[in-house]
Amino acid sequence: MKRQNFLHELAGKRKIQLIKPSDDVKEAYLKKSGSYLASAKLLRDNEHYEEAVSMAYYSMYYVVLALFFRTGIKCENHSAGVIILEEVFGIDTTALSTAKKERIDTQYYVDTVATKQDVDDMIRNAEVFHAYLLDTIARLSSETIPKYRKRLKVLIQ
Repeated sequence: MKRQNFLHELAGKRKIQLIKPSDDVKEAYLKKSGSYLASAKLLRDNEHYEEAVSMAYYSMYYVVLALFFRTGIKCENHSAGVIILEEVFGIDTTALSTAKKERIDTQYYVDTVATKQDVDDMIRNAEVFHAYLLDTIARLSSETIPKYRKRLKVLIQ
């Protein structure tokens, strides 16, 4: 119930909305996701581990937004995005939630240091997550999209 109240509150502020599905916006976010993943690898290869963590996380977040825009969901809150992935799409968000926490820790706390191994693991997880969501997007159809939209509508009412 707490999650539903949170989503309802965000919907009231228009931070979560049902909109017209957009393949153009989906493609833009997929491109952005790929670019951020490539940037994470470049940063890792140049020993900029903390920055690589942020890029890897955002590569995951942008593929989530691609899925949302393909189904006509606009979400402007990272935590709500995790909830929607779980509650509406039934997707395991462990990798995304872990990446989000690591991004926050390395970005905002000076005592958190990312290692090459941390970044390697995160990039690998981002690649797997990206592939899974790409497959999910590819499987969307005119029959499944309305079901996801209806699930969100129930959650945000």
